[in-house]
Amino acid sequence: MLKIGVKIDEVRIDGDLKKLASDLTHYKKININATEIPVHGLDAIQYGRLDKGQVKRIKEILKDFDFQYSVHCPNPLNLMDRENPELHISVLRATLEFASEIGSNIIVYHPGRYIPEEAFPVNGKVNICDDEKISLLDFEASAIEKLSTEYLDIIVCMENARPYLFHSPYCYAEQPELLKEQVLKINRGNVKINLDFGHLYMASKFYNFDHVSAVSEIKDLIAHTHIHDNFGNAVYYHEKQQTHQIPFGKGDSHMPVGWGEIPIKELLSSFVASYEGMFMMELRSRYFEHIRESKENLEGLLWGLTKT
Repeated sequence: MLKIGVKIDEVRIDGDLKKLASDLTHYKKININATEIPVHGLDAIQYGRLDKGQVKRIKEILKDFDFQYSVHCPNPLNLMDRENPELHISVLRATLEFASEIGSNIIVYHPGRYIPEEAFPVNGKVNICDDEKISLLDFEASAIEKLSTEYLDIIVCMENARPYLFHSPYCYAEQPELLKEQVLKINRGNVKINLDFGHLYMASKFYNFDHVSAVSEIKDLIAHTHIHDNFGNAVYYHEKQQTHQIPFGKGDSHMPVGWGEIPIKELLSSFVASYEGMFMMELRSRYFEHIRESKENLEGLLWGLTKT
């Protein structure tokens, strides 16, 4: 059976466990068999510590469903943080603990940003010297090595990043080959790549590389996917309003499969023969009513590429 899933949207849920239960019920009704849980959307981590009471309440809801689960780390988690790196390590450890509690063997982590989005300089470009980049990469690798050894039954999936106009390269993971280098440097069997289709397509247009070849180069490391659609056009970091971006085909739209221009079937065909993970649709909450359509479109693309 294809493990086609859809994420629980953290903005839509916003800590409301009744909404979590309602959305999971809807997913079950439309024959979704996997889902990604945003630990931050459920208020399960507070100041770097797992809230055991909240986790118990979450588990009471999840026990009524038989989904396969992945877990998404809080988006601002950054193992290149300079102000309080130990707090960020604590948040990652709490995410791993949460995944273990709910029986998930996959967590998705956004790789370190030399300069995080929330700290982008208004009037200046990101400018980090090579020595500082190496130091930050080493610190991230060391932290992930240690934590992945503590949780050997959970795969830490490092996600390729999207580019931004003016401020890229703010993150090494915009370039799939550099993400591969970091994963190989960490050299742990349970540290892999989460392939985000939307981010990859945007980066391929921004940096002018071949998207299919890029996936072929990392295919042996792909353990998880985020599948959604867009038109591949990068934006400035402050451009957030979807209703303003969509008419111009701009931004990381996270639209249903088939709504944009990403050659999703072509990308799938470059790695799916050896892939055993989930096909996780990562759609924005504004497309909640179109999840079934996206699922059916994805099933159509997968037909003939993999056994059902």
